[in-house]
Amino acid sequence: MTARVSAGVLLYRLRDGRPEVLLAHPGGPFHAARDLGDWSIPKGEPDPDEELAVAAAREFAEETGTPLPTGPFRPLGSTRQKGGKLVTAWAVEGDLDPSRARSNTFELEWPPGSGRSRAFPEIDRVAWFATDEARRRIKPAQVVFIDRLEALLGGR
Repeated sequence: MTARVSAGVLLYRLRDGRPEVLLAHPGGPFHAARDLGDWSIPKGEPDPDEELAVAAAREFAEETGTPLPTGPFRPLGSTRQKGGKLVTAWAVEGDLDPSRARSNTFELEWPPGSGRSRAFPEIDRVAWFATDEARRRIKPAQVVFIDRLEALLGGR
């Protein structure tokens, strides 16, 4: 069995000389009441033969409804999440108004066993966080991306 792979972008901006990062909260009924440790970088699985950086940009656009800002892709490496998925990320500087973000959707039988299908947003919201707060919100395995971003920015 091949391990699952995802690619994503940690969008960042500088406010008063300090970085803030954009995180995404997963949509759907299983995540509705979860917060700390449940947020993620916008990410997703690549299509067959799709380069990871291309997949990261595509997934960012699908999950936020906004094209990825132009700017250099700064590699943040990879991390393995608790479930085994290998996530590779890039940092990109830019800005985005969270109130304008709109995610793609997925279908799910809800409530379970009802025979009815409902559409849910893949991401129900995005928000900017200072790096200390972002470390509390993001999935534990993805904290390393924030650490690596700060190292790239010179320890801000």
